[in-house]
Amino acid sequence: MVAKKVEERGGIERVANEGVCEVDLVHPAAVRRVRESLPEERATRRAAEVFGVLADPTRARIVYALSVEELCVCDVAAVAGLSVSAASHQLKRLRDSGVVDYHKEGRLAFYSLVDDHVRGLMEDGVARVLAAGAGVGVPAGANEAQGA
Repeated sequence: MVAKKVEERGGIERVANEGVCEVDLVHPAAVRRVRESLPEERATRRAAEVFGVLADPTRARIVYALSVEELCVCDVAAVAGLSVSAASHQLKRLRDSGVVDYHKEGRLAFYSLVDDHVRGLMEDGVARVLAAGAGVGVPAGANEAQGA
């Protein structure tokens, strides 16, 4: 495919591939307003990284658990049904992404969420799923087996 830059009405430039309509921007003023209001790519990349780390069900459960209370690694393992080693690995992924942090008390490492923003995301996401009844109490794959 050959790509070329095309200038649309209102001076908005986009890339048009061969075989694709070259005139399809209907509302150039709206596109311009939205483009001007978008955050820097660095900010959206960082947000995507946080969502990416939360996309894993095990890490999501750990984050939700930490939204309730600060926990040591052994407690995280018990809550999540993991070995201490597996819990530690997941906590490191969360720490590396800036979602959680820890402090030591003697020989114990206690983990907590870095801020309330992730707590809010998890609580809102879970509340939305519970309100919709989506998959709550249904084993994985059960809907497909029932033809739903």
